[in-house]
Amino acid sequence: MLTGTQILIVGGDNRQLEVIKKLSDLNATVKIIGFENMNESFPGVEKVKMSTEWFKQSRIVILPASGTDVNGGIASTFSTDELKLTADVFESIPNDGMIISGAANAYLKNSCEMYKIKLVELFARDDVAIFNSIPTAEGAIMMAIQNTDFTIHGSINVVLGLGRVGLTLARTLKGLGAKVKVGVREPDLFARAWEMGLTPFYIEELHNHVQDADILFNTIPALVVTKNIISNIERSTLIIDLASKPGGTDFLFAEKYGIKAILAPGLPGIVAPRTAGCIMADAISQLLISDYS
Repeated sequence: MLTGTQILIVGGDNRQLEVIKKLSDLNATVKIIGFENMNESFPGVEKVKMSTEWFKQSRIVILPASGTDVNGGIASTFSTDELKLTADVFESIPNDGMIISGAANAYLKNSCEMYKIKLVELFARDDVAIFNSIPTAEGAIMMAIQNTDFTIHGSINVVLGLGRVGLTLARTLKGLGAKVKVGVREPDLFARAWEMGLTPFYIEELHNHVQDADILFNTIPALVVTKNIISNIERSTLIIDLASKPGGTDFLFAEKYGIKAILAPGLPGIVAPRTAGCIMADAISQLLISDYS
């Protein structure tokens, strides 16, 4: 239980509702900023306005999955107020405080380092990333079905990267009867793909493996689907890029070349916000029970 633990939640989308509910169930004292248009109510949870006073009183500050923008701004589905982490906000957070965010950009990282605040990036944790790979894979396949006129079964799919998302996606595609080729850089991942019954190749040979692709999925956060690669793809091929913005595809050239390319980061919060929220809530509660109870 988290009885007596002061927690401040600032902004977010439907995923954050699961976090609020979980912390309420654990008897934490929770104040939320940027939720004035939220219809739900939870025991022990109080809606408040943006003020440094609430940060002074809170040992834990929880931000949305997206963290902040480059200026410290925080998005909220449930508010039209401006929410922003400024210098005076960081100064007000207690020395033993912690900021928990899904992801963190340079602004948030540098600010936490400057003011000596512990920063936890949930999406950098293997357990969270692996759980999130499930709705990501399902969402990617949903997008593929919506944007093609053929079945996944029997289609030729290229998956770039065999990390946490790529592995789940490739396995799911194979389970649906697709022919799956996987582009990797490391020999151990090449061996793993082969062991799984996939068709592995090294990224350096990508141009030789895209000519017959029906769908190309990228999970690598670097420019790998370049002009040269796109020029070697049939115009009927669909590209779905799951890497974080700006993705790993030359989208401008793909458009000019006549190939449909979709950038689709953050799918868990779009296609399965309840599940994605539960994943975040479980990770946060485990972390706080371990460190603060």
